[in-house]
Order: sequence, then structure tokens, then C-alpha cells
Amino acid sequence: MLQAETPTWLASGGDTVLPPFTPAAIFTQIHLTSLIALFLLIAAALYGYGVHQLRARGDHWPAGRTVAFVVGGLGSIAAVTISGIEAYDTTLISVHMVQHMTLSMVGPIFLALGAPVTLALRTMHGPSRRTLLAVIHSRYVKVLTFPLVAFGIFVANPFVLYFTGLYRATLEHAWLHEFVHVHFIVTGCLFFWPLLGLDPLPGKWPYPGRALLMVLSVPFHTVLGLTIMQSKTLLGGDFYPNLHLSWSNPWEDQVTAGGILWAGGEIVSVTMLGILIMQWIKQSEREARRIDRALDRAEAEAAREAAKITSGTPAVGPRPDAE
Repeated sequence: MLQAETPTWLASGGDTVLPPFTPAAIFTQIHLTSLIALFLLIAAALYGYGVHQLRARGDHWPAGRTVAFVVGGLGSIAAVTISGIEAYDTTLISVHMVQHMTLSMVGPIFLALGAPVTLALRTMHGPSRRTLLAVIHSRYVKVLTFPLVAFGIFVANPFVLYFTGLYRATLEHAWLHEFVHVHFIVTGCLFFWPLLGLDPLPGKWPYPGRALLMVLSVPFHTVLGLTIMQSKTLLGGDFYPNLHLSWSNPWEDQVTAGGILWAGGEIVSVTMLGILIMQWIKQSEREARRIDRALDRAEAEAAREAAKITSGTPAVGPRPDAE
């Protein structure tokens, strides 16, 4: 049976090793040895290689997509997984909640706006491209990215995590802790990619349906945040009190964590809704321009036909001496 893994900083007496959390700690507790750090490095390298390949053959790739994917997406994930936030995420539930919000919402939104699947399809050739297309259009991907399915997974995840024994297990086992990080990222991508992403995923809903789903996601963060703030039970049970941190009160920190989840969820959701509306407007403008061009072509063709008729090409009959 697996034994609980004690955080390394507790080996020498708890808070005498890990000082109180301050903004400066974010930059002084950096570590680059996690699996997520390796994943981020590989993802950035592959994306950069794809952009280089396109530009080398003279194709255009919007710089905004690169910034969104590398800086906004991978950068935000790195900020909460290889910095001091990661060092304190099993010490303060408020810090963990910042990490949770970033991994499940902020990072996936920017990753989706970076359109990595489109980039891959434009750079791949032959069997590899066909394999990627087969995966995208597979039955499993269609089910997982179907908006209602992704919405259900996204909403249910935090309730299952925080109101069962799973959260306590993630505090005690490093491998499960890392797995939950990856799980946050994956479920966030499943939810936001079909709603905000620019990639050609199957079964995308029209913009009104997407906007409605975004609005429906707001109350769940409010309910979860308020429930955590008003809970008479500590998340993680006696884990946090047993740390004996003189500079932290677990009950007060849990109220702060619930407030972060409540306010952060609403802020991110409203921002997402704004991005979605902007995409909707741009798509409507593109559609209007396409219709205008089609009407212009139809009018030009009609004008040419009318000109042929009115120009009067005389009818050619038999010559008088033809008999």
C-alpha cells in the first residue's frame, strides 16, 4: 500500500524551512524538474518549429497566435507550476486555488487561441497529417469535445476533487498531485477549445449556443466558491493544521481560496464571453463580405448579359441570292 509522501520542506521542521508566502517567493522558489516543465519545453519547441517551417516556405502565420500559445498559454502554465506558486500549493489552499484557476481556465483559453492543430495540419504531410486528421475526427474526440459533454466534465471536476477524499490524496502523493495538474489542463482544453478555439474541430456549435454555454458556466464557480467559503470542514481534513505554520491560519486561508475561486471564475468567464462575442462579430463581418462579393459577381454577370442583349447583335439571315 502506498505511503503518504511528506513534502521535502517539512523534513527540517516545517515553517523554519519554508518562509511565509510573499510575492518575492514566486521568483525565489523556481524549480525546473517536473514533468510539466518538460512538457512545456517540448510544446514550445514544436510550435516554434512549425512556425519556422511555414515562414521558410513563404507562408504567413499570425504573430498574435504565437504570442497567445507561447506566452499566454504555456507561459501562464509555467508561472504556476515551476515557480514559487508550485512550492506553496500544498501549503496554502489559496495558492492552490490560483494554480487551479490558471491551469483549468487561463492557460487553456490562450492555448486554444494559438490554433496549434491548424499549425500542425499546415506543416504536416503524408501519413502523419492523415493520422492527425483521423484522430481529430475520431468518435472519441467527437464525444469528448461535444460542448455539453465537455461542459459536464469541466463543471463536475472541482466538486469531485474538493468534496471527496481525492483532494487529501493529492496533498499526500506527489505523483497524484502532478496528475491532477495535467487533468486540469486537459479538461480546460476540452471545454474551451470547441468554444473559443480557431482549430477545425468537429461538431462546433454556432456562436449563440457557445455564448449560452459560457453564461451557464458562471453560476457553478459562484456556487463552488461560496460553498468552500462557508464550509465548516477544512478541505484536506487535518493536513493543513498538521503543518503547524505559525504564519498561516487554515480556516482563514480557505475563505480566501473560496473568494479567489468565486471572483476569479466570474472574471475569467466574463472575459471569455467578451472574446467569444468579438469572434462572433468578426465572423459575421467575414460572412457579410462574402455575401457582398457574391452579390457583386451576380450583378456583374447580369449586367454583362443585359449588355449583350441591348447591344443588338443583328440576326444573321440567308442572303437574297442564296436561292
